[in-house]
Amino acid sequence: MTKILLLSDTHGYIDNDILKYVKQVDEVWHAGDIGHARVTDAIKALKPLKAVFGNIDDASIRQEFPEHHRFLCEAVDVWITHIGGYPGAYNVSVRDAIRKNPPQLFISGHSHILKVMPDKKLNLIHMNPGAIGKYGFHKTRTMLRFTIDHKKIDNLEVIEFNKR
Repeated sequence: MTKILLLSDTHGYIDNDILKYVKQVDEVWHAGDIGHARVTDAIKALKPLKAVFGNIDDASIRQEFPEHHRFLCEAVDVWITHIGGYPGAYNVSVRDAIRKNPPQLFISGHSHILKVMPDKKLNLIHMNPGAIGKYGFHKTRTMLRFTIDHKKIDNLEVIEFNKR
């Protein structure tokens, strides 16, 4: 079983409250708009990190992380990208690829809106952890924690922090 912390849209913000949760999992996944290397450096000092760059990220972050990251976690096919949309409204940049070869778990960020929903047509789960950073229109900072056990995605928790 793999315990995962999923976050997005840090916009350069990291603190001990976030890092407390980083310490409790096996891996951290970041769905873009990292904002500054201090964010990923702090996470990587504690746990393995899988991340993608977002639209606000500079050249140094874009050199370190890809736009799309597709991989297996245990037996689950995962695809992370920053601007991906969601079931019924996939971004044009991923729409054809996701229809031709859907992952089991599709993760995006960008919207700052927490969303977990199935795509029954493509037989996948979509997750967007919302935004954990302090920049943006969101009022509550959120991230997700869950487990993957072979092919099973389970124990999903929403972690909320007080209003910015």
